[in-house]
Amino acid sequence: MKFFKKLVGDTVYLSPRTVEAAEICAEWMNDFQVTDYTGRSFQIVGIDNEIEYFEKNINSPGDFFIVTLEDDKLIGTIGFKNIDNINRCAELGIMIGDENYRGKGIGKEAIRLLLDFGFNYLNLHSVNLCFMEFNERARRCYTSCGFKEAGRIRQCKYIDGKYYDSVKMDILKEEFTESYIRNKNI
Repeated sequence: MKFFKKLVGDTVYLSPRTVEAAEICAEWMNDFQVTDYTGRSFQIVGIDNEIEYFEKNINSPGDFFIVTLEDDKLIGTIGFKNIDNINRCAELGIMIGDENYRGKGIGKEAIRLLLDFGFNYLNLHSVNLCFMEFNERARRCYTSCGFKEAGRIRQCKYIDGKYYDSVKMDILKEEFTESYIRNKNI
């Protein structure tokens, strides 16, 4: 599989998504260890679903794979959805699909790369995200990236026989002050 080093960090880079990875992504989307944390465990995703998604979003300016710099291994996905160019806002989504890379700071690095790109190249003013209330690892990661809690939607997700809140966080451009993309020219 060929990846392109669009946004390079210290240990990972973000590469545009390609259809060739549909099988790996479908595997992740059918893993409860991944989907319970995203509130999407009810979905059954096949390779054809992933191919269709990739083809539909092929020109999205904010959809990336997370790839290790050391050995070019695909370990997750990250991106902006619902990009609103008039109000200059977007929603961030991330998934570390490869369990060997969870809890190691990879998500934090990938988020910072994407925020740098979003604020300084896509001219976004605000980025928001949602996560399940029980996902403390995500809360710590997002908080360390500068996100602030903006509210919650109570008992909106039904997972494994129980209702859970979805927590909403956001970050504004003026709250994001560092540069994380290592392959910039300016």
